[in-house]
Amino acid sequence: MTPADHAQAAADLLAAEASGVQTGLLTKQFPDMGMDDAYAIQNAIYKAKLAAGRSVIGWKIGLTSKAMQYALKIDIPDSGILFDDMAFDHGATVPAGRFIQPRIEAEIAFVMKSALAGANVTRADVIAATDYVCPSIEILDTRIVRMDPDTGQTRKVHDTIADNAANAGVVLGAQRHAVDAFDLRWVGAITSRNGEVEETGLGAGVLNDPVESVVWLARRMAGYGQSIEPGHIILSGSFIRPVECPSGTEISADFGDFGRVDITFA
Repeated sequence: MTPADHAQAAADLLAAEASGVQTGLLTKQFPDMGMDDAYAIQNAIYKAKLAAGRSVIGWKIGLTSKAMQYALKIDIPDSGILFDDMAFDHGATVPAGRFIQPRIEAEIAFVMKSALAGANVTRADVIAATDYVCPSIEILDTRIVRMDPDTGQTRKVHDTIADNAANAGVVLGAQRHAVDAFDLRWVGAITSRNGEVEETGLGAGVLNDPVESVVWLARRMAGYGQSIEPGHIILSGSFIRPVECPSGTEISADFGDFGRVDITFA
């Protein structure tokens, strides 16, 4: 792909977000599209949103579970950017029409007190840089069709990364904990939709330890000249499959002693 291709793909994705009408698969239009192309498109979206007055409040890490990696035939996570208009309060209602095909995932969020950067970031560095951890819900959306209606080709990981790793929103629970107050591998959630349990999972599903997920992010960002800044929210990765959230959905993620997070879709 050329820089012009990256710019046009970013413009198409931004138009899809604004209109609520999905765009076609980038991997169908550009069969040789690679990981660097996907992140170049994501970066073009990032620049456009900053120019429009948005600010970055953090980052999300996706595809951290083996199940999702096997499904997409990859062996590494991906990442996306959290913007200020993506934040929702615990217990809030998402307005009807805000998203195209919303889904949610339950995750452990890290909120940082100091910067974290460099290709040699360690687990100890992440722990030292973390202000607190808390329960969270990530809202996903897709500005790209999940399947091409003509060929049946499904969305690939490069489509998802270009689409800001399918990121659309973040909901933090009210509870805050020191990063070492819990063994995060054993922090889990019972996630319910409209009062019925849909998914359960444990933090160990995230690269065997959510702290290691943040290590991966910091190192990946170093390769693109980026860094985690003080105050940033880091969504460390989901330990459940995505839960569909059509209009009228009420979601509750019960993390036990760690806390809970609720969100409703009007």
